[in-house]
Amino acid sequence: MSNHLTLIAKTQSLIAAGDIVGAESALVELADTEGDGALMVVLEQLPPKDILAVIREYDNSRESVINLLVTPHMFARAVVIEKQYKDLTRTHLRGMMNSVIFRDDADPVEFLTAIGDLEGGSEAMADYFSEKWSRIEAFARTSTFDSVEDDGEMLSESALLACAYVPPKLELDEVADQDWMQMAWLLRYQCPDLFTETVLVLRAKARAHDLGEDEEGMDESEEDDGKVETGDTDRGKATPAARDDDEESAI
Repeated sequence: MSNHLTLIAKTQSLIAAGDIVGAESALVELADTEGDGALMVVLEQLPPKDILAVIREYDNSRESVINLLVTPHMFARAVVIEKQYKDLTRTHLRGMMNSVIFRDDADPVEFLTAIGDLEGGSEAMADYFSEKWSRIEAFARTSTFDSVEDDGEMLSESALLACAYVPPKLELDEVADQDWMQMAWLLRYQCPDLFTETVLVLRAKARAHDLGEDEEGMDESEEDDGKVETGDTDRGKATPAARDDDEESAI
């Protein structure tokens, strides 16, 4: 156990210094020498912001042992604080979620349920779908992703919830792209509460955009929002700073 505590301290030190690659290598070495069980013990003791720092730097050209082992609960706690990074394109969020939720041994619904159970879960899902808002609205109304068939009428919250009980026009295997379409299908038909909340958040973001309220711009205008530029995090130079009012997440 003392070795594990030493590794935890080393990992957190490397992450704090911006050496995400070094931190991941240390964790991988533990798994190689002591097995996946030892790595799980360490992961369970790392704060969500440190797990996030590692798993958001996904590389789809290789599998990461951390991404393969992270549990739905660990992952959900990391996902809901990902917004602390100023990732305007949401590239890291989408890549991270796809690589973990659609990994071979995973039940995607378990991960989505864990995300939906946390405050900020629907906001994280809305960020994931941020570039597909019109397609998600079309899917909610027409059961397809073709906006041409969309009559433009927004469904009420109760009608959105009822969508889960309408037979799908598209079967899961038709949208099994391990990306946003499959994610939307799973949300609508297997996690209807989270789907509804996500659509409502997307609508709110769209209204704010139409009114000229730049969400990211408002964040930047705050005196100290604790965020960092992803240009730094992408190069392994920084992670969100710790805040005194959230010791557990260290964000």
